Amino acid sequence: MDMDDDLPRKGDDPLARLLRQDLASLSVAELGARISALEAEIVRTRSKMESAVNHKASAEALFKR
Repeated sequence: MDMDDDLPRKGDDPLARLLRQDLASLSVAELGARISALEAEIVRTRSKMESAVNHKASAEALFKR
């Protein structure tokens, strides 16, 4: 097994695919559902960022000289 098998392939980035998706064929309801899902993902991502920052600060405080 090649170590690169676990890495995302060029052009296989889900965010890039999402940004390229044609929205013209989506209904108003589908667009609303998409917005709701994206807003939920933003909340989840911000929560992860905050957790990472807090974890780093805790580790730095623990090992502070």
